[in-house]
Amino acid sequence: MGKKHETMHQVSYYECDLNGEMTFPMMISVAIKVSSEQSDILGVGSDYINTLGITWVITQTEVIIQQLPKVDQTIKIVTEPTAFNKFFCYRSFWIYNEAGEELVQINMAFALMDVKARKITSVSAELMAPFESEQIKKIHRWEKIEQVESETSRPYHVRYYDLDSNHHVNNAIYFNWLIDVLGREFMETYRPTYANLKFDKEVLYGVDIDSYYDLLEEEALRSRHAIRFGDQLACEANFLWEKR
Repeated sequence: MGKKHETMHQVSYYECDLNGEMTFPMMISVAIKVSSEQSDILGVGSDYINTLGITWVITQTEVIIQQLPKVDQTIKIVTEPTAFNKFFCYRSFWIYNEAGEELVQINMAFALMDVKARKITSVSAELMAPFESEQIKKIHRWEKIEQVESETSRPYHVRYYDLDSNHHVNNAIYFNWLIDVLGREFMETYRPTYANLKFDKEVLYGVDIDSYYDLLEEEALRSRHAIRFGDQLACEANFLWEKR
């Protein structure tokens, strides 16, 4: 286990949806900000790794939800870089309410990308040393993502404001494309309890993507998703839902 870092955050109205609950993109963005704060404090933040010609990219995100943070609620976000190997760095986040009750747990896998070549590069022990996280050999195996079988989809265009300072689509934006296809009535009727996303290929500015989805109601209501551009798979995800 590595060094933990935490910060307090008051949820603003613009971070929430019509239900007064924090949206996935905002929740992920706030979590990433906390990890960035820790990296800066330890001297291995964005400014430093940019001098090395590399940047962090998220390859997988798992979100386990007890209750989504609500507007005006003060929350505590705790993060810990738990382990790393030659290919990935694993980091977890926990969101707590003012009573100390866990609302959300977020688990992520990161990889290092060569900015110029736009290719994944290895993670060095020297870079990870300040975090004091465990060096492991095994690659974490996430829950398998079930593939979409339906051809139901909606097109989206990658806009300028979808990009971040790394010049690629911010990972939080994918949640917008994935969830928007479900529609307002669905989102006002159901709340998410679990999400699992795998990022396969980078989406670039100006590209037109298609967001595919299907719904399965068995023991629990679940949705399967895929974001594609042409014949390329950019992202795939599974969600679990429950009635409000």
